[in-house]
Amino acid sequence: MTFPGILIEPARASDLTAIGALLGEAGLPHGETELAAARFLVARQDERLVGAIGAEVFGSDALLRSLVVAPARRGGGLGGELLRRLELAAGPWGVDRWWLLTTTAERFFSARGFRVVPRSAAPASIRGTGQFTGGGCASAVCLTRSREEPA
Repeated sequence: MTFPGILIEPARASDLTAIGALLGEAGLPHGETELAAARFLVARQDERLVGAIGAEVFGSDALLRSLVVAPARRGGGLGGELLRRLELAAGPWGVDRWWLLTTTAERFFSARGFRVVPRSAAPASIRGTGQFTGGGCASAVCLTRSREEPA
């Protein structure tokens, strides 16, 4: 899928503030320290961030975090494309399994093969992240699936 005028690329260190703002606008967790620990891809339109997705990698497991698309760009497939691109990037990182928490996007991820599991099913490295230990995600659903090699 192509998105005219949108460039998807690895985030720059200078993007953390804009990623945090985009996440804040969407009501998603965005602690600066946690953002710095993640590997992000961003979607840019005219140098403005319109989407982002990140991963915290722990060996073969990774916490998929912070998938966000600007309100004006939602519903057009950009979120799915960001996930596809992260899957491609994660192959060389050695990722075999994704984990995530969500309070709002269970249907989005379920439609992409993720399944709900108890939080206790996640490895200790994932359960020890700020996403799992922070009070803001106490009601979030835990989902997982194997990393897929995009076509």
